[in-house]
Amino acid sequence: MASMATDTHGLALTGSAEAVTACDRALAHLVRFQPEVITATSEAVTADPGCVMGRVFGAYLELMSTEARSVAAAREALGPLAADDSGDDGLLPRERAHLAAARRWIGGDMTGAGALLGSISVRYPRDLLALFTGHQIDFFRGDAVTLRDRIGRALSAWDGAGPDAGFVSGMYAFGLEECNSYDQSAEAGYRAVETNPDDVWGIHAVAHTYEMRGEIPGGVRFMRDRRDHWAQSNFLNVHNSWHFALYLLQAGDTAGALAVYDRFLHHAGSGDVALELLDASALLWRLRLEGADVGDRWAPLASAWGRILEPGYYPFNDMHAIMAFLGNGEPGRARDVLAALERVTRDGDASSTGRSMTTAVGLPVCRALTHFGAGEYDMVVAELLPVRTRVHEFGGSHAQRDAVERTLLEAAIRAGHADLASALVSERLAVRERNTYAWSKRAALLSAAGDQPGAQAAESRERELAGQIRSAADGFTLP
Repeated sequence: MASMATDTHGLALTGSAEAVTACDRALAHLVRFQPEVITATSEAVTADPGCVMGRVFGAYLELMSTEARSVAAAREALGPLAADDSGDDGLLPRERAHLAAARRWIGGDMTGAGALLGSISVRYPRDLLALFTGHQIDFFRGDAVTLRDRIGRALSAWDGAGPDAGFVSGMYAFGLEECNSYDQSAEAGYRAVETNPDDVWGIHAVAHTYEMRGEIPGGVRFMRDRRDHWAQSNFLNVHNSWHFALYLLQAGDTAGALAVYDRFLHHAGSGDVALELLDASALLWRLRLEGADVGDRWAPLASAWGRILEPGYYPFNDMHAIMAFLGNGEPGRARDVLAALERVTRDGDASSTGRSMTTAVGLPVCRALTHFGAGEYDMVVAELLPVRTRVHEFGGSHAQRDAVERTLLEAAIRAGHADLASALVSERLAVRERNTYAWSKRAALLSAAGDQPGAQAAESRERELAGQIRSAADGFTLP
């Protein structure tokens, strides 16, 4: 008979006490995005190969990479449990449910896996692995409401439940931010990082609120104060560094943003990690839209994407790979990705989340980028306008998807659609008046229309806001 033990949150697991203790360690590392999670998960299975949750944990870690090559690695992590459910009868109901979710995700149905994890969280709201993994799936799918409410449904089970409750609050903060509840999000995020200063996901959520409210000087100060917690020794340091680079771009500090790029986002020691490559691509694409010189940074980025990309598996990655190919002057490779995406929409597995996301949003967005690279700006507008309110359906956050919005705006300007461009700028400023990017575009549009007093006023507001950001960032260095 298989041994049983109880984890730190009071949930029963199949496995030896040593294996379950290793699973607890893995969870502690997971919520902190620490690389030690990989070792701890492996130790759980080594201590007891029959520890089902250790195997499921390992499969989830692979799948959360959003890379097609993770599927084989996830199957390997599940081992004999990967094939079918014939050996599941002796397992606990929660373990069987987790196995079903992992198998569903391995099969390409990320949406179905997220739904199964949601059912686990309803029955076992203190299952931190189910909450965390489901939350990441919601992020990958751009499902803001579930990103928030999956965690909200479990919150009452964590009231007064010790320091781990802070990590749940950090997840909730991000869901609130993506649902545009910025003040409530900031409150939850601050509560999370006060409880656990090393909660880099909570820090990330608060950084988002500053970005989305246009309160960039406050965001700079927030991240300055917590630099030693987010800037090193965790899997999220690249992404949080990207957020800081965006702050610097709002200050007009291109050199500073590129210094962050070279230190954190992509360099000679970077691995071929999709979630990091998309941050690097997104920053360089923003700079390309503004005509900035980024030197020879596109080439290694395009090479890295070429080594790992399987078009249609996760179209949010496809978009960023196309950015890199175009930035590196390789439109043929971008067109090859488009052709592959067209095959996926035509012939791909109908149950695959990648296919549905590609069909709904990924393909038109990638077509628009390719048109942009060819200077076909009217075609960019024609592709993006019909889907811009649905772009969340292929994943990412508001801040990440802003690259699509900026591409649309720049295409409208270059195509001579001044009315549309002015309307898009007005829309931005109505939401975030303290947005230097929007003021710079308003200034350019007014100048082109011959309204020099209006252009000068817009330029003055841009300079004022940028100066406030530079003042907040003055003297700040990354470790």
